[in-house]
Amino acid sequence: MDACVGRLYNRFDSFQQRHGWLAFPLAVRQKYSEDQGGYLAATIAYYGFFSIFPLLLVATTTLGFVLRGHPALERRIVGSALGQFPVIGHELHVRSLHGDAFALVFGIAAALWAGMGAVLAAENAMNQLWGVPFKHRPDFFRARARALVLLLLLGGGVLAATALAGAGSVGASYGVAWKVASIIASVCLDFVVFWVALRLLTARSVSWSNLRGGAAAAALAYEALQLLGGYYVGHTLRHADSLYGTFGLVLGLLSFIYLAAHALLLAAEGNVVAVRRLWPRSFSVVFEQPATRADQVALTQRGKIEERRQDEHVQIDIPVEDD
Repeated sequence: MDACVGRLYNRFDSFQQRHGWLAFPLAVRQKYSEDQGGYLAATIAYYGFFSIFPLLLVATTTLGFVLRGHPALERRIVGSALGQFPVIGHELHVRSLHGDAFALVFGIAAALWAGMGAVLAAENAMNQLWGVPFKHRPDFFRARARALVLLLLLGGGVLAATALAGAGSVGASYGVAWKVASIIASVCLDFVVFWVALRLLTARSVSWSNLRGGAAAAALAYEALQLLGGYYVGHTLRHADSLYGTFGLVLGLLSFIYLAAHALLLAAEGNVVAVRRLWPRSFSVVFEQPATRADQVALTQRGKIEERRQDEHVQIDIPVEDD
């Protein structure tokens, strides 16, 4: 029985190595697992999630200034998806929002600090995927200065794309043409933001043309997540009571950020595999198969990441079966 299973497994491995349409996604999956992509996405989600709460403080304070003396605008916002958010939603409904300069400054500073942590986590993830050794990564101060600039640059684009997607998913008062146009515009803006992010978040120089495929895949996946999230907030949480609605929204936000981080990292991993021809890989999930040339290159890259000094050189020895 075991011999029969082994023969079938070997035949599948041989089949996938001969067919690129199967070998490529399996190679992306295998390298993503070797790079511990799930843990990298969780780190990004951790910092991204905590950056939301200072932003909520900024939003409540800003709305306190904006809505003062504008009851019609206040009623419209209460009926929107924003009215379902924790903190903001309750304050809108009881009409207790007010502007506070100290809270605004503190919220902006805290949001920048937490957001910079998310960008640093994303930079570390991209450097892991591209195999950049630690000795070639920016030092403590340059990494944080770079992260702050990228946060302001990319954060504005993400917020704009999210606003466009929100108009297409929960804007019941708009026509179909407006919704479709807003979604298309959001996808295009997502593509530009992710294209820039994939290029600037890694310390290694990569051609812009080599990143278009990953940027397009990330933009489509992120747009789908935004539309699902907007529907969830606008239709499901709207009918929940305040306690369960808050729990549902918090869990939904955390899941959204985690899935968005996965989408970005998988798209980046696809770029790495395509650019460096890291496929076909041996399918060694259950039984270890003879290593291919792509296995040798991918695992050598993985090992050399650990070089931390300029005079340190890691050597990897992986026997490869002759073609």
